[in-house]
Amino acid sequence: AQKKMESNQLPGRDDHEKLGALCALPYKSQAVWFLNAFWNSFASSEGERLWQYAQKCAELDVQNHAAGGALDEVNAHRFLEVLGETLTVMALREKLRRSGALGPTERPKVVPLTHYLLFKYDADWHVLVNSAGDNSEELRKAQQMLDEADRQASIARENEAPFKKAQQEVESAVAEVRAQEEARNSKIADLQAKSQTGGAVSQNKAKAELAQVLAEDPLPLRKAKITLEAALKKAEKARAPFEAATRAAEEALDQASAYLEDVKKRPGSPHGRIWWMQREVEEQKKYLPSSRGGVSRK
Repeated sequence: AQKKMESNQLPGRDDHEKLGALCALPYKSQAVWFLNAFWNSFASSEGERLWQYAQKCAELDVQNHAAGGALDEVNAHRFLEVLGETLTVMALREKLRRSGALGPTERPKVVPLTHYLLFKYDADWHVLVNSAGDNSEELRKAQQMLDEADRQASIARENEAPFKKAQQEVESAVAEVRAQEEARNSKIADLQAKSQTGGAVSQNKAKAELAQVLAEDPLPLRKAKITLEAALKKAEKARAPFEAATRAAEEALDQASAYLEDVKKRPGSPHGRIWWMQREVEEQKKYLPSSRGGVSRK
């Protein structure tokens, strides 16, 4: 189960216990805590990098996914390979032992994201575990707004499927109408040519057939037009809930984004957490269906 912080301080009687508590949190929470702790010293430009680290850990963690907080040694090595790191897990731990983050007798079987971040940035683990978290009332409200935006986006995606299907039926029906019209026009041109060449009997026969063709659409064309009309009505019926859901999701995301911008301006705000939440808003917008159907990946 994913652990949550009930306080903005890590629990523990000493820094080692606090580090253990931090490493037990999900990848995202570890990354956010790290950003918050070192935002003013160096981490303000590292948000996207840590975002990618957390996503990659969740991807490699086949058992717990995003709810996990540490990789087994096999996947930890895969993680390091993906990042182009030449070090081994053993070398990483050796550096942590030298810093005191790991005790001389500690032999952990997994690699938390925090261990890699401490190694990567040569960061002071005492500063990390004694920094404040981000459970402010404003951020709780912002998270609720993000959760609501996520719910609205899910509804929009659910409504997209029937709308896209209806749109495809319209496109198919339009293509069939065009094909039947082209066939009719081709037949008219052929009969017009026959009505002006050859013997009188064949000309008269062609003229009579031409008059019949011109008098009304052939059955296949009539059927195609009826199908198109039905498809258009179905698409229009599916459009309304889809567009309404998409608009609601866009508005919810815009409101969450605006609120986060406001919170960011307040003194003492945890900028790492705010950056992360704004990044989540952008990710949601990226995969939000466009008003025309389909995903907009700008």
